[in-house]
Amino acid sequence: MRSFALLPIGASALLLLLLPGTALAAGAVEGNWVNPHGSVVVTTGACHNALCGWVRWADATATADAADAGVAHLAGTELLRDYHARGPGRWAGYVYVPDRGRSFYSTIEQLDANRLKISGCLLRGWLCKSQIWTRQQG
Repeated sequence: MRSFALLPIGASALLLLLLPGTALAAGAVEGNWVNPHGSVVVTTGACHNALCGWVRWADATATADAADAGVAHLAGTELLRDYHARGPGRWAGYVYVPDRGRSFYSTIEQLDANRLKISGCLLRGWLCKSQIWTRQQG
């Protein structure tokens, strides 16, 4: 089983925006994002006045890890829930980590048009782990 899978499965898992001196379109964080291991693709988009993300694709290992934790169908699972803007290029919400069967407080920071830093925290903003997710090309 994997540890805190914001990490391979999670979140993971994404999503106003400013690059240094360059404004991005409001929908710039919507799209398909790949975790650092290439084992999960999450589609982000608007939901109930917030930003959310659902598993679009997962490899066999990620799917098996989720199944071991009781998630029968990883594809379609909402991993990113209720993210709200917290400043230019920053959001806060909750990430669901399937292989842990738990949700954690999470932040997303848009590093540039093709990279998101997604952090999941055990204690709201403390004891966090982060990953850099990249926009799926093509």
